[in-house]
Amino acid sequence: MTARTEPKYFYFYMALSCAAVAFLGFAPSYFAPMASGLFKANPVVHIHGIVFFGWSLFFVFQTWLAASGRIGRHRSMGMIGVAFATAMTIFGIQTGINAMKSAAEIGKTQEGLAFTIVPFGGIVFFAIVFAFGVAMARRPEVHKRLMLLAAISILDAAIARWFLVFLAPPGAIGPPPVEVAIPPAMIAALLVIAAMVFDWRTRGRPHPVYVIGGGAYMALKFLSLPVSTSPAWLAFAGAILAKAQ
Repeated sequence: MTARTEPKYFYFYMALSCAAVAFLGFAPSYFAPMASGLFKANPVVHIHGIVFFGWSLFFVFQTWLAASGRIGRHRSMGMIGVAFATAMTIFGIQTGINAMKSAAEIGKTQEGLAFTIVPFGGIVFFAIVFAFGVAMARRPEVHKRLMLLAAISILDAAIARWFLVFLAPPGAIGPPPVEVAIPPAMIAALLVIAAMVFDWRTRGRPHPVYVIGGGAYMALKFLSLPVSTSPAWLAFAGAILAKAQ
């Protein structure tokens, strides 16, 4: 198959899709309650939300710059993206710790320790993929796919909110079981599949970033199930909780 010219705005549209999923995902459980003054949480949760959604909008802007041919401006803004990603990693971990503390306060310590593998694993995966993306800045075909994969990898949290809103038992409190993180991750992975199909149509085959990275993303989600209840993970998460209290 002969590769065709790649439509230059594809990654911009994918970034818009990621931002839309993030906003719509958190709308019923965060943005709408916030707007009505009904949402109360630890300040770290609000900072986490601002930083993560801010990065989604920044990612849209960066893909627009690249698509518009403003490559120099795109590169000059790169350190802002690094600052966002660093803050996301810090506050992603802090929010996970806060969730563990909240679970412990209502007598669900073990459930909290187990579920923390979901946010911890997710933010570590994002940070690693993002770091590789920065390292590949001079290889744009790899760089842009790594950045898109990083953006997609954090969408499962937003998608999961709809599962919790419509499927959680009435009156349920505390962290959900780890297995509920699998379906949202599979839905988020549909964006990776869309990117792979796009690659197939424009370059004749999916790029290894999507094949390897997408496979690693799903492997992480499925391996989280057995690891979350392992003595090693519970001891690790328990030690973090003990230091945080």
